[in-house]
Amino acid sequence: MRVPRISGTRYAAVGVVLATAGALALPAGTAVAAPAADPTTGPVMSYVVNTKANHGQVQKVEKAITGLGGTVVQSYEQVGVVVARSNDTKFAEKLRLAKGVDSVGASRTKGIQASDQGKADVAAEPAAAAAPGQEPYDAYQWDMRQIGADKAHKISLGSRNVTVGVLDSGIDATHEDLAANVDASQSVSCIDGKTNTDWKAWQPTTSDHGTHVAGTIGAAKNGKGIVGVAPNVKLAAVKVVDDGGFIYPENAVCGFVWAGEHGFKVTNNSYFVDPWMFNCKTDKDQAAISDAVRKAVAFSQRKGVLNVAAAGNENLDLAHKTVDVASPDDTTPASRPVTNDCLSLPTELPGVVAVSAVGSEGVKAYYSSYGKGVVSVTAPGGDRRFQLPDTPDKDGRILSTIPGGKYGYMQGTSMATPHVAGVVALLASTFPWASPDELTEMLTSHAESVPCPKGEFNPGGAGAWKATCEGTTNDNGFYGAGLVNAEKAVQWWR
Repeated sequence: MRVPRISGTRYAAVGVVLATAGALALPAGTAVAAPAADPTTGPVMSYVVNTKANHGQVQKVEKAITGLGGTVVQSYEQVGVVVARSNDTKFAEKLRLAKGVDSVGASRTKGIQASDQGKADVAAEPAAAAAPGQEPYDAYQWDMRQIGADKAHKISLGSRNVTVGVLDSGIDATHEDLAANVDASQSVSCIDGKTNTDWKAWQPTTSDHGTHVAGTIGAAKNGKGIVGVAPNVKLAAVKVVDDGGFIYPENAVCGFVWAGEHGFKVTNNSYFVDPWMFNCKTDKDQAAISDAVRKAVAFSQRKGVLNVAAAGNENLDLAHKTVDVASPDDTTPASRPVTNDCLSLPTELPGVVAVSAVGSEGVKAYYSSYGKGVVSVTAPGGDRRFQLPDTPDKDGRILSTIPGGKYGYMQGTSMATPHVAGVVALLASTFPWASPDELTEMLTSHAESVPCPKGEFNPGGAGAWKATCEGTTNDNGFYGAGLVNAEKAVQWWR
């Protein structure tokens, strides 16, 4: 989940931290040789194993796993993915020879490690009392006005029949602005690739990120802080981020299958799947990871889920990939050449809505990745360096909920993505019959076109954030089809 490299967090957000048994008797003087190390024994690793999506085939693969001394963690028969563990360094090599196994891949290069998490700056108290009908922090929410959410709320706040799955670090279900909308019956932890519905399991532990994302999507309109894009829809916490800040493939597979099985209309994915920024077909492990996540995403789509994902914060042109300098992110990253066949997951999978970020002036945020044919739409993600809004705090980032009943600022494509998920939730509320493809068509057709910047795009002038925009006014690499529009999403007659 290491997006961006700007601040060292693993999210598509840029935040700031504030806030013995008896021995055999031998004659005296006898030399005892040290036992030879087993060259095939190493640390316990996790694997994704792909097979056909049926009960009998999955059972055969499970037997092959245990026959090799491995452990089955969880099987997803719906998609033909088995999560396994083994300390045999040759486990994947051996299992690939088993009948019925399509592919096997180590889902990490090292055990889970503790690391810095995405933390938000705590917001100051509102400068003035809220006007009647407004939230206390309304004046600070330039992002909601930018996409017309304030106007949309005069028509609709969204439907309670729509659930948005927040695949992230958990949601603080006790927060005053979220408690009414978080649906515990649909929330789950997917840590280690298996489900746990215990309430504590899906609460945030080390990160503000998921709670911040959730507030942007669906903070209630209750006069107690901020308001989300779709303040009346339900939110489901799907915790896929471990305490080290990683989203490993098995966690993501679990999350997408859960979303499909539980009738979500949309999921928010403000991350990329660890440990590889880009997964290449030429690598057996990465190919297996791609297969597993792709099947899970496709399953959710067949079940009626539209998945929205962040483009990333590296200012990379995803349509012209050349090098990956950040993988694997759970051990020691090294530079390697990549091509467009190497995919960022889940952002570049078919049917996924990929989101870039703009600042308060409606221009691409300096950090936002982009790419013609990759980015679907854009939304406010914040830009504290080059685009400052006319708000009481003059802070260019996004204000939202954070754990402990507080509010805080973060920026990134992580923050842009929930604006889009919220607009999709409004569309699904207005058009409950719409399929994922139909929702995508409405989302893009209602977006406000944003042309490529005139001249060179070079924020700050030093070249650190230089980028090239390709395409037309209605479809380009910086903004896709354009800036999402919440007002149009609730107007059925348009």
